[in-house]
Amino acid sequence: MCCLFTALVFLGPRAVILLWSLAEPARWAATFPQFIWSFLGFLFLPWVTLMYVIVFPGGIEGFDWIWLGLALLADIASYSGGAYGNRSSIPGYSSGE
Repeated sequence: MCCLFTALVFLGPRAVILLWSLAEPARWAATFPQFIWSFLGFLFLPWVTLMYVIVFPGGIEGFDWIWLGLALLADIASYSGGAYGNRSSIPGYSSGE
C-alpha cells in the first residue's frame, strides 16, 4: 500500500490505475465486468475510478457516496485548475489584472 501511495503522489491517478490493475486484475474484473468502463474511467474520471474500486467490494452504501463525491470534486478540480492556470495563453481573454 505504501508503494501505491507513493505512485499516486508522484505519477498521478492514471499511473496508479495502471499499476493496480496489473497487480490485482481479479479485483478490477470484479469491479468492472466490461473493460470499456474501466478504460473510460481511466481517460475521463481517474479519481472516481480509483475510489470506486476502493469502495466497491463491500457494496456502495452510506458514507461511500461521500468518498465518491470527493473524488468527483478532485477530478473536476484537476480539469478546471489547468484551465484557470492557462487562461493567460488564450488570445483576447483578460486575466483580470
